[in-house]
Amino acid sequence: MNIKILGPGCARCHQLEKTATEVVKELGIDATVEEIKDMSKIIAYNVMMTPGLVIDEQVVSTGKVPTKAEVTQLFITALANEEQKKELLRPHQP
Repeated sequence: MNIKILGPGCARCHQLEKTATEVVKELGIDATVEEIKDMSKIIAYNVMMTPGLVIDEQVVSTGKVPTKAEVTQLFITALANEEQKKELLRPHQP
C-alpha cells in the first residue's frame, strides 16, 4: 500500500502523517507513508485544501485531519478493495 500525506508541512499535516504511521504499524500493513510538500504535485491530485490523504493513488480525505478510527477504517477499506481486485484477476480453478 502506498500512502501519501499532501500538505506544505503544517502541524495538521504532521499530525496526519503521525496517525497514518501509527495505524500502519498497528494493523501490520506493508505500506510506505510519504509526505508530499510540492504544491504542484498536491494540485495534480485536485486537492485544494490540505492536509490530503491518498491511498494507492486515490484521494480519500482532504481539508481535515481524520481521527485515528477514521484512518483505520480507510486503510481497512483500501485493503479489502485490493483483495477484491486480486480475486478478480486470479485464474479460477474448475
